[in-house]
Amino acid sequence: MGRIFEVRKHAMFARWNRMAKQFARVGKEIAIAVKAGGPDPASNPALRRAIQNARAVNMPKDNVTSAIKRASGKDAANYNEIIYEGYGPHGVAIIVECATDNPTRTVANIRNVFDNNSGNLAATGSVVFQFKKMGVFRLNPEGIVQDDLELDLIDHGLEEMGESTGEKGEPQLVIRCNFSDFGQMQKALEDRKLVPISASHEYICITPTELPEEQATEVMTLIDKLEQDDDVQNVYHTLV
Repeated sequence: MGRIFEVRKHAMFARWNRMAKQFARVGKEIAIAVKAGGPDPASNPALRRAIQNARAVNMPKDNVTSAIKRASGKDAANYNEIIYEGYGPHGVAIIVECATDNPTRTVANIRNVFDNNSGNLAATGSVVFQFKKMGVFRLNPEGIVQDDLELDLIDHGLEEMGESTGEKGEPQLVIRCNFSDFGQMQKALEDRKLVPISASHEYICITPTELPEEQATEVMTLIDKLEQDDDVQNVYHTLV
């Protein structure tokens, strides 16, 4: 175990309406989870995960409750989860995860952002092979005996575990598993009374791309524009 490898951390939402975007993203995550598994967190692991992620961005409890109620109503928005693949400047591979109630609008907007920022939207399957989809849990390391936890979690699908830092530089313990093992890893942590700061899937790049700062800035400009779209949930890339 050591410091876990992560691609260059983009300061998501740092340059624009950060909190509103985070709340909207988590709200869609809650809505999708409720539609798929019902409004009771006790019997809906995806909803439990969404609620954890709401806490991670300091979303008020009343907002979470309201989001669950809205998603349970007959007039709730029906979001489609769609993945777009593309290339940014200098050959950087990019995956864009969206949750949308209007796919026609979304694909037009995403294509426009790529075209206007020296990138191109690619065919399905042309980029995703450069990533590995993994379950990722981020924990506060305080009070955790990391070597013991690592040994304990191996039987529950642990692939990687190491130290990292959060958006504000705070220490985090990052646990990764194959996405197919997400459920059993979530249960293993719950059984040990360990509440993650966040729990989600991520596309971890297999073939990182190194660029000089000037070229990297061009790529990050494209990623900024993608993240500002209301339908975009997450953006993954190979830039290190």
